[in-house]
Amino acid sequence: MGRNRAVSFAPVREKMQRAGLDHLLIRSFEHYYAQLVAGATGYIPGTDARQPTDIADRSAAVGHHAAGVDALNRLVAVKLNGGLGATMGLSGPRSLLVVKDGLRFFDIIVRHVLYLRQEMKARLPLIFMNSYSTQSATQEALEAYPQLVQGASGKLPATFLQNKVPKIWQETLAPVEWQEDPTKAWCPPGHGDIYLTLHTSRLLRQMLDQGYEYMFVSNADNLGATVDIDILGFFAARKLPFLMEVTARTAADCKGGHLAQSPDGRLLLREIAQCPPEEIAQFQDINRYRLFNTNNLWIHLPSLQKLLAERDGFLDLPMIVNKKPVDPARPDSPPVFQLETAVGLALSAFAGAQAIQVPRDRFLPVKRCNDLLALRSDAYRLNHRQRVELDPRRGTPPYPPGPPHVELDDRYYQFIYQIEARFPQGPPSLIGCRSLTVNGPHTFGAAISVEGDVTLTNATDTPVAIPDGRVLVDSG
Repeated sequence: MGRNRAVSFAPVREKMQRAGLDHLLIRSFEHYYAQLVAGATGYIPGTDARQPTDIADRSAAVGHHAAGVDALNRLVAVKLNGGLGATMGLSGPRSLLVVKDGLRFFDIIVRHVLYLRQEMKARLPLIFMNSYSTQSATQEALEAYPQLVQGASGKLPATFLQNKVPKIWQETLAPVEWQEDPTKAWCPPGHGDIYLTLHTSRLLRQMLDQGYEYMFVSNADNLGATVDIDILGFFAARKLPFLMEVTARTAADCKGGHLAQSPDGRLLLREIAQCPPEEIAQFQDINRYRLFNTNNLWIHLPSLQKLLAERDGFLDLPMIVNKKPVDPARPDSPPVFQLETAVGLALSAFAGAQAIQVPRDRFLPVKRCNDLLALRSDAYRLNHRQRVELDPRRGTPPYPPGPPHVELDDRYYQFIYQIEARFPQGPPSLIGCRSLTVNGPHTFGAAISVEGDVTLTNATDTPVAIPDGRVLVDSG
């Protein structure tokens, strides 16, 4: 970026001090701010991000079930729950969106943990890491599950609050002041903030004091991210400090963070914001970079404590510089920098960290309404373990294998209210669907079935009504 401007961190420090933020957070943010001022981009060129080798497969974990059962009572499950569903038209936490059988992400996550506790006779705390935007709504949702806190021995909290940091004006590199909505002058520093927050809140110390040794971290909007006892056993038996679950990349993941290996042999994660602009095509080449980060992470708590102690609470994760409008709802509002880190970037901080390739069913995120429609359909079911899975008939003729691919026209289906209006009777049957592509506005009636590869096109702005009971069949 070549800035090297004569700017001072003092106004940023003063703003953070007025907000009562921890001195370690201020110090870490000053570190990243200095990089920004010096012109750092956070880019990792392809020469430093090579195709990784010798990645273990999920099958390697099968023989470690007994070790996983033994370790389960020393495991804490943490859900990254800071995200709003703004891109889908939500004003609250994405995890409180109804996704399956009238249940929210939140309900399914909690019910699965309660099932495991009962089935495995384990304490297994479940903790949500919230942002300032999601904390109160999540705490309110927890009131429906008093047994979640009462059922786990010890006194770990059910939630903890990640930090906030100032947005920075792109033009002046000064901290943002935005009178129209002062809250928009701040942003979460990415989920990589979990490590500093665990340290400064003393929550990591509490976990260790209560005999917990392992932590499973995953996204709240990924219902595939359940506690896998075999993988826990693999992680524990191999005495690893950090283990990242990766899965085969598809075209749908081409913008997501991929696994790579540095020239010195260490594994690393590279997010798209860390890719030089001239190398974006290479970054998105799923044959060049075959493995995708699911953000399902296993962390050895004593190793994390040791690393934080050595670095005085600050892991110095690679910086991600996000360029945004100050008000996300107004793309024409003045541009800002958001300085962030990602939780998976710690892969390169732990000596001996490894990755394991898992099946696609460990990664069922809902980032867009396309994902939501598929998950709500009969192509998926909620099993007795309170885990969402593909209907087992998929892959047995006449049903196609794998998940259905749904692509909806963002002009008409980007937001939740549009989905509810276009599918007033709920999603169509997708059990026999390989792919569904919808271009232009359509309104779906009740009991509609989609079979094979179906494309619907409407070049007008007037919705096409698809009547009740219609079977949409592969035209090829």
